[in-house]
Amino acid sequence: MDITPHLTFDGTCEEAFTFYAATFGGTLQTLLRYRQMPIAGNVPEGFADKIAHATLRVGAAMLMGNDVRPGDYARPQGCAIALGMSDPAAAKRMFDALADGGVITLPLAETFWALAFGAVVDRFGVTWEINCERPARRRVPVRGRTQTPARTGRRRSV
Repeated sequence: MDITPHLTFDGTCEEAFTFYAATFGGTLQTLLRYRQMPIAGNVPEGFADKIAHATLRVGAAMLMGNDVRPGDYARPQGCAIALGMSDPAAAKRMFDALADGGVITLPLAETFWALAFGAVVDRFGVTWEINCERPARRRVPVRGRTQTPARTGRRRSV
């Protein structure tokens, strides 16, 4: 199963997806306009060139979106799209790009779990969380020590 975020916009889907493609290094796979849909004759005046369906591929991830009819748009609430990053410098660049024209809700900073974590609402109204977790510590087995399994109480060498 894949879980794919689907974003809605108030007429700015094409601008947002063009920005996201450039920012994330992704590929716009679909920009289907309402005029290309079977319902083209039933869309509001001036809405035919708005986006009915957009897809953006970034590596193995997919992001979808569309413009909603005038008056039907509601700003997203109660959710964020989290971007997992491994390089703090790249996380800073991504955070700064998304913050340009947006609102920083949590400045990018080191935390107890991450080298860098921050949140921003971009200029299109989408909330992003940038998370650059600390590298996992590798557990190295110690040879020659005797351990006692918890269930049996028997001793065994590792």
